[in-house]
Parts: sequence; C-alpha cells; structure tokens
Amino acid sequence: MTFEYKDIVVAVDGSETAEVAFNKAIDIANRNQSKIILAHIVDTRAFSTVEAYDRSLAIRAEKYATELLEDYRSKAEAAGVTNVVIDIDYGSPKVKIAKDVAPKHQADLIICGATGLNVMERFFIGSVSEHIIRYASCDVLVVREDDPDEN
Repeated sequence: MTFEYKDIVVAVDGSETAEVAFNKAIDIANRNQSKIILAHIVDTRAFSTVEAYDRSLAIRAEKYATELLEDYRSKAEAAGVTNVVIDIDYGSPKVKIAKDVAPKHQADLIICGATGLNVMERFFIGSVSEHIIRYASCDVLVVREDDPDEN
C-alpha cells in the first residue's frame, strides 16, 4: 500500500518548531509532487479586549502573518515546490486548522510543530497540535524541534 499526500496544510506561527514542520512539508511535497497550503491563524482572542483601545494591533498581526507566509512561500518555491497556497484566517488556531482550513483545501495531511509560540494557552487549555490530532479528519504529522540524530 502506498501513501501519497497531495494537499498538505502546514500550520506556521513563526516558532522554531513551525520552521521544522515547514521543512518536513517541503520534503514530503517534493517526494509526492504535492501542493502546500501555508496556514497561519491570527489568534483574535489574544487581542480582542486590547483592540478596543488600539486598532493597530489587528493591522500589525495581519501584516506579520502576510510577511511570514510570503517568506515561507519564497522558501518553498526555491526548494522546488511548484504549488504553494497561502491561507490566513482569524480565530482560534486549534479550532481553525483542523475544522476549517484543512477541509476547505481537502487536505490529506496536516503538519504542525509540537509546540508553538503560545505557551500560556498550552499550559491552561492544551496544545494546538493536540487539538488538531483530536479533530482533524486527515492524517496529522506533529514534528519536534529536537533532531534525535543530533543526540
């Protein structure tokens, strides 16, 4: 039995583990001639109360997301991936990746880092990757920052 992944969602947030996930996605995409969907969810819960006083926060978050994903797109294309899509959404990353982004693109694989930027959320209500594993309707690859070959 052969598994080929054709539509791969990569959840990126600017963290080091997201970078590792992105690099694994490039390897898998090149082996399978796959499309990569670079997904970033602007976590609106993090600044919803502050935004009432400072509207520029949402603008800065969107600008950061756009620049981050354009940088990843350039890297993916330079590495030989010919079909790269950018998807910026708003809300809770743990909900949006598994329940909205992946189904919208008919993804057959989601790749994410084991840990991301939001340490406090992970402490209080569980990690984004844990939620993605639980609710995704496709395969999920969770990557770790540490390379076991380096130990």
